[in-house]
Amino acid sequence: MPQLNPNPWFTIMLMTWFTYSFLIQPKLLSFTPTNNPMTKPATTKPTPWTWPWT
Repeated sequence: MPQLNPNPWFTIMLMTWFTYSFLIQPKLLSFTPTNNPMTKPATTKPTPWTWPWT
């Protein structure tokens, strides 16, 4: 069964992960985000609902 033979696929997987980790990822992390996160404004507590049957 070819699925049990990891000889070619394990090498391909390792090369792919090394390429991603050492070449692509630093380039992606060097970009600055365009939308800086903002602090969320303090929300006010909502008024309780007045039920007509109470």
